[in-house]
Amino acid sequence: MFKGREAKLNRAIFQTLALKGSQTIYDMHKETRMIRGLRSTRYASINKRVKALEDSGYIRKIGRKKTKAGFEATLYELTSRAYLTVALNLASLDDLIARLDEATATTILVMIVSMVH
Repeated sequence: MFKGREAKLNRAIFQTLALKGSQTIYDMHKETRMIRGLRSTRYASINKRVKALEDSGYIRKIGRKKTKAGFEATLYELTSRAYLTVALNLASLDDLIARLDEATATTILVMIVSMVH
């Protein structure tokens, strides 16, 4: 999720939603443009990333909000999958494995093996 060309924008969108709560694409665009290195980011780029993250299950629509212009805009929030991705990106895999009990480690191992085959 935090690799490749979209990594910086994904991280900015996740950060915005995590810190500010549910937001519209316009609000995310405004917040993202305050981040150094993303000041010239276009609305269309944020819109495309939000749609891709929604299709991947990292963010979801939670409602609508009336805008100042009188339109209704969709509100988005992070899913548990997104929070897990951020946490795994911050945590050391070795530390995580060291804290697992046998049952949880077995469950994770079964999931990984089933994905490989």
